Amino acid sequence: MELSELNTRGLVLLGCGKMGSALLEGWLKGFLQPQSVHVIEPHPSDWLRATGVHLNGDIPDAPAMVVLAVKPQMMGAALPQLAAMGGGRTVFLSIAAGIGLARLGEALGADTPVIRAMPNTPAAVGRGITALIGNAHVTPAMLDMAQALVEAVGQSVLLDDEGQMDAVTAVSGSGPAYVFHLIEALTAAGAAQGLPPEMALKLARATVAGAGALAEQSGEEPGQLRVNVTSPGGTTAAALSVLMDAQTGFPPLLKRAVKAAANRSKELGQ
Repeated sequence: MELSELNTRGLVLLGCGKMGSALLEGWLKGFLQPQSVHVIEPHPSDWLRATGVHLNGDIPDAPAMVVLAVKPQMMGAALPQLAAMGGGRTVFLSIAAGIGLARLGEALGADTPVIRAMPNTPAAVGRGITALIGNAHVTPAMLDMAQALVEAVGQSVLLDDEGQMDAVTAVSGSGPAYVFHLIEALTAAGAAQGLPPEMALKLARATVAGAGALAEQSGEEPGQLRVNVTSPGGTTAAALSVLMDAQTGFPPLLKRAVKAAANRSKELGQ
């Protein structure tokens, strides 16, 4: 299946909230023609209305791909309406958290190629990362097409096993919230040391964003980048002696946090 089939056979986007809109914007900027996209969204934004896509109208009988971007609690009502497209010609890509391949396959038909994906919110600024896993009916070409779709808003990784999705959810799916909270905490700590809150926020926000960009673009490992900033006996070393404490520092704290998120992901998927 070639990427060009998306323009000839069409793509259906079910749900166009924040994540769906981010994806659609990336597709339209990259390789999809508006007339090849069919969006079903009960509460369309002004931006969506202005894109030129087909909105809330008839959809093709056998589009190249259907992207399921509705909230997980709405999936039960949505899937039966799409079952007629199942059977093999159409690939289904779901970004609904907690809904596994088996459940999707049961609703869409035994021979239906289904890909499950976990994106994250930095997709809104083209800096997301999405993990993907397909069922036994997904061909390498279908997976390539799904990767091209999600890489319109960032990077992607392919999973070896669906069981890894809970850990992905805990690391990259929920991870942006951990970073936002770090900015909050760093801002509060700076204010506690006498900085005006607005200045502390500007410093914290830019520091986290800049360090993240450096970590991604540098050829060095994060541990080495940390060492590069840390002079023996200096200010950074004093802070790291607290943050890297084996009992109370970042390592045990984040391990507990990520485990809690992964456990909750497992519970929601049952």
